[in-house]
Amino acid sequence: MFEADMSKFQFVFSKDACIKTCIYFAVMYLAVIVFNTISVSRYKLINLLNANKKNEQVKIKNPIISILIFIIGASVLGYAYWKVTADAHSLDTADKIMPPIIMGIVSTILIFWSLSGFILQIIQKNKKIYLKDTNMFVLRQMNNKINTNTVSMSVICLMLFMTISILSTSLSLRNTMQRELIEMTPVDVNLYKTANLPETYTHYGRTITTTKEQREDSRISIQETMINNKFDMNNLKDIVEIAIYATNDLTWGDFFGDKIEEIKAKYPMLAYDTAEQIVKISDYNKIAKIYGIEQYDLNDDEYIILCDFDSIESIRNQAINEGTNELTIAGKEYKSKYNECKSGFIVMSTSHTNTGIILVPDNCNLTENEKERYLLAANFNADTDEEKEKIAEMFESGDSGFVQNLSEKGIQLDGMTKIIIIQSSTGLATIITFIAIYLGIIFLIASSAILALKQLTESSDNKQRYTILRKIGCDEKIINRSLFRQIGIFFGLPMVLAVIHSIFGIQFALEMMSGLASKEDLLPSIVATVIVIGIIYGSYFLATYFGSKNIIKEK
Repeated sequence: MFEADMSKFQFVFSKDACIKTCIYFAVMYLAVIVFNTISVSRYKLINLLNANKKNEQVKIKNPIISILIFIIGASVLGYAYWKVTADAHSLDTADKIMPPIIMGIVSTILIFWSLSGFILQIIQKNKKIYLKDTNMFVLRQMNNKINTNTVSMSVICLMLFMTISILSTSLSLRNTMQRELIEMTPVDVNLYKTANLPETYTHYGRTITTTKEQREDSRISIQETMINNKFDMNNLKDIVEIAIYATNDLTWGDFFGDKIEEIKAKYPMLAYDTAEQIVKISDYNKIAKIYGIEQYDLNDDEYIILCDFDSIESIRNQAINEGTNELTIAGKEYKSKYNECKSGFIVMSTSHTNTGIILVPDNCNLTENEKERYLLAANFNADTDEEKEKIAEMFESGDSGFVQNLSEKGIQLDGMTKIIIIQSSTGLATIITFIAIYLGIIFLIASSAILALKQLTESSDNKQRYTILRKIGCDEKIINRSLFRQIGIFFGLPMVLAVIHSIFGIQFALEMMSGLASKEDLLPSIVATVIVIGIIYGSYFLATYFGSKNIIKEK
């Protein structure tokens, strides 16, 4: 399930954790005893003896007020839904996300609270439903503990909502990561280094001075650097090296053209002064060929923008479709070949994170001084996993690695291997899977258990009422059907609203994880979530029904 090597993992029992757990539960039980003692001591003995015969007073008796509160709650909830879907791009900080969450919680309580105040009155007006079978008894049973039901059902609804959202989005994210990991690691190694280093440059606010050796090395290819430093090139095969260009004359702001102000207003966080990456079409096709992805062709006056990061792709498509799609590159005008971004990448990664690469014709007049980076892609010249791991170690930051040796000489050559990317991604996928299973299942079991215990307790308290049903002529079949309906309503109502919450909550989660989780992987995750919830929630429902049936059975 975790797709990781579990051979080195072992079970560990923590004595300290066990002691702390016992202490914490003892404190909770003690607190319950104290509060219950105080609560019981406030009542007279006669009231305690007759408590199960009394219905809880409904604080909202006026159905008009209940309907108004329901409308208010539904309206607030509708606004919260709109905020996290249609206006989700504005929720870019924690303080902006909290109001819709609070609105969702409050409106959920208001909806359950108001429903309990007018549903009974509405159904009472429909005599065909109210007087049919034992519906009158079921509705009165529901109304019996109306205030506590409101609180508990609201909490359970929110817990079920979290269960559905966490399981669906986490499993979807994990599935996307596993699928994209295969797509984004088509070769064994990527190496890259900065080209044309100046004497000084600023990096994260620090001024860095380069050595003569670093500057000279930055003007030669990666393969030359490797050969000059005695690397055995026989360790590699299928070698492809390209140059990536960048110029301050073409930034993200320049790309968006006359749409720049509109896009800035919607997405102020983007770095619009960042220089665009430019790659010549023949160089890209060399990379695309070894990667096994689509290759392209261009006329002398055309360009293609490659982008596979969902949120950025939609912004770039807007600029291409609605704005001026002509760019000036190296003193020449180029027009977009397509009216949308095309899929593609040049650097391996754990997912589709390419925010933009502009492909230009080979005759584009880019100069040597405009080279930003060199990129090398290759496979290991090895047949077994052990041999590949040995070669991969040369490009890791260990004491004996080739890249580390270059770093000690002042030559910066960075790289990533397929093995390292997969290992790091597997660790993250493991965490996500654990969170999905732990939080999702725990919330599901907790909410199911609360419902089950509440219904079992009420069945025990109401045993005398079912005895009265038998005395007035109801047979066991009718009584069991009445019990089934009552428990079904209590299990069904929170689930229905939780599912509605989840429809919008999952959309918001996917929007927040744009570029990480794909909607393509959502359906299998939802199906898996439905199966898990169906088994666990359904099992608790059936166990509650059969348990309550035994409790009220005449002996």
